[in-house]
Amino acid sequence: MIAEPEVSVLINNYNYGAFLPRAIDTALGQDGVRAEVIVVDDGSTDDSADIIRGYGDRIRPIFQQNGGQASAINAGVAAARAPVLTFLDADDWWAPDKLALVLKAMAAAPEAGLVYHRLQPVHSDGSVAFSAIPRSLCSGDLLPRLIRSGGRWPFPMTSSLAVRRSAWDAAGEIPAGFRISADAWLTGIIPLLTPVIALSRALGFYRIHDNNWYRAQDDREMLARRMRHWRATVEVSNRFLASHGRSERMSLSDHFAYQAAAARLGLPDAPGGWKLLLLGLGDQGEPSPLRRIRESLRTVMDLRQSLPDSVEEIS
Repeated sequence: MIAEPEVSVLINNYNYGAFLPRAIDTALGQDGVRAEVIVVDDGSTDDSADIIRGYGDRIRPIFQQNGGQASAINAGVAAARAPVLTFLDADDWWAPDKLALVLKAMAAAPEAGLVYHRLQPVHSDGSVAFSAIPRSLCSGDLLPRLIRSGGRWPFPMTSSLAVRRSAWDAAGEIPAGFRISADAWLTGIIPLLTPVIALSRALGFYRIHDNNWYRAQDDREMLARRMRHWRATVEVSNRFLASHGRSERMSLSDHFAYQAAAARLGLPDAPGGWKLLLLGLGDQGEPSPLRRIRESLRTVMDLRQSLPDSVEEIS
């Protein structure tokens, strides 16, 4: 009889056939854990389906019509059998001891519902792009920090997240509106319910390419896109707090990155340089005082620089 898995690995994929084998191989190659690997293909039109079928019964495939990242992750979780859920974007990959260290951290902190680690950004050729992210780490009860910062914190990304099934069930499925950046639900809602544990090592690799959020320099459309995302996240978070009988609410007036983007775009009621500087210096979304100072000064100085126009429409 096959032992029940300790952890479910949920890989979400959409047209990343060129990257997918490395993600699957590193999930299958984890040291010393009983893991099931579930690959959800979200209606890919490339060769992803053939690649997935090529792994046979070593993985559990789910093929669905395109519904976005939230839909893909929800489908994977619905099929998962383990008490711990881990998430891996198809264009990223893991170190071989990632799952063992995550399970060890969860065993040591049974009250924590979310464990995360840093990711090492790399170019598609595998070379290091810049320092591991997030630079600052946050552990423990994050609710007070999120309330004071408009929901902002040095959040980890999908491929670094591990969540107890009990915490997922308490938060509920990711809303369908999170077609992209579904990790914003996990990192925004679950810390409202349960303590968080951060691991300092970079146990995964985050691939930098044109189809994700990273840009060497944000253009106007990307800043506007980020602002829409932050607004939606705060609205969802406040609705969640209200539905759970909590009196706390988040405000975008406390969200330093949102206010900085508004200032850069020259929007009405955006803060001026001095007000933005003071907001940044007191920003609870960045736990490191030194980084708060550096980021605040750099942001205010950037207000003098013109933004490049969007090079393409980003929906």
